[in-house]
Amino acid sequence: MATPTQLKAKDIFTPGRYPTWTLVREHLEEKSKTLHDALDDGSMLVSVSGPSKSGKTVFIENAIGSENLIQITGAGIKSADDAWLRVFDIIGTPVSKTVENTKAFSGTVGAKASAGASVILAKTAGEASVTGGYSSTTSNTGDISINFLQLLIKELANTDYVIFIDDFHYIHRSIQSDLARQIKEAIRNGVKFICASVPYHSDDVIRSNPDLRGRIVSIDFDYWGDEVLEKIAIKGFAKANVSCRRPMLDSFVSEAAGSPQLMQYLCLNACYEIGVRVIGDESVDLVHDQSLLEKICQRTVLSTDYSSVVKKMIEGPKTRGSDRKIHMSNVGWQGDVYLFLLTALSLDPPQLNFRYQPLVNRISSLCLNESPSGSSITSACAHSVSIANGMAHDSILEWDGENDVFDIRDPYFLFYIRWSEALTR
Repeated sequence: MATPTQLKAKDIFTPGRYPTWTLVREHLEEKSKTLHDALDDGSMLVSVSGPSKSGKTVFIENAIGSENLIQITGAGIKSADDAWLRVFDIIGTPVSKTVENTKAFSGTVGAKASAGASVILAKTAGEASVTGGYSSTTSNTGDISINFLQLLIKELANTDYVIFIDDFHYIHRSIQSDLARQIKEAIRNGVKFICASVPYHSDDVIRSNPDLRGRIVSIDFDYWGDEVLEKIAIKGFAKANVSCRRPMLDSFVSEAAGSPQLMQYLCLNACYEIGVRVIGDESVDLVHDQSLLEKICQRTVLSTDYSSVVKKMIEGPKTRGSDRKIHMSNVGWQGDVYLFLLTALSLDPPQLNFRYQPLVNRISSLCLNESPSGSSITSACAHSVSIANGMAHDSILEWDGENDVFDIRDPYFLFYIRWSEALTR
């Protein structure tokens, strides 16, 4: 059993948590400088755009520091007030919406905020003082209205704290517009903001918003390159006293498909598979073995579930009239173009982007005799993207019909179709 002072593999490889031992920051120095310059300027919203699991959140956490970061997520925000209430909850600002008998709430100081903050009351039932704290009044119980934006400005203006709205694209478009206007006003009064979104959403949600035009600094992320991604494994395995051979390291980099978070999962599960949970004094070899790689990947795929999405993609859209044409594979299974498309996407080597001809070639390589026609393949691409994104409630796939380019925008989806049993025939 490990003692409290012994380092564990889960402390080194930290998917979903801040990577203390495996942080790779060298390739982010320019982005960090841009971020800090924008925040020092004090008049700009920082818009961080990048695909899912590409390291945006860790970058912000490292650049700002947890002590100054007020982080909320766009998921579940139904109004601008919802966002500010989440902020108040984090900084410790009590918010009351009722006046009871002889006491009226008129302000407090948040745990992280500066002194002197006061809640703004509108048309209360009595003549309560609004100077801070609680004061006597002769009013009866009644409702009060709190201007959350003004309270936010009062609490956080001209401080070192930064509000970070992650997954801004999850907020409904009608709410985004109102939130953008309030963010603009808060920035004008000295509150610092960062918003993070995925590509294609951020361009038309934040950066093209007329209320924020001229007030945005854009920082763009992409999936990590192989040389940068492998540094996670090199740093982590050295700390874990694990000797990872080059072929296995290359396999992890390939399977991670540009995602630092997925790389963290693969390395952590590699440690588990070779029995390294607590870091010891003796070095342990992680040799390249196909059966071991399969065990690591099969363990890692348990961290995500796209089963319902894949099932609907295989079914395809409802047919009208004649049934879809069935094709025979060269290893004995059969199916229509939708099954062949998904299977082609799952083949080696792992790949997120497919142009038309290479994708057609992959599908043809699976067929025993006649392959699906080009028109049926492009139609299946378009329908599959619509089905997948609708089921996932997110843009995990993208089909550019004008240029015939198919993009997998979530590396976890690619990993899932490669290593789950969803495509078992």
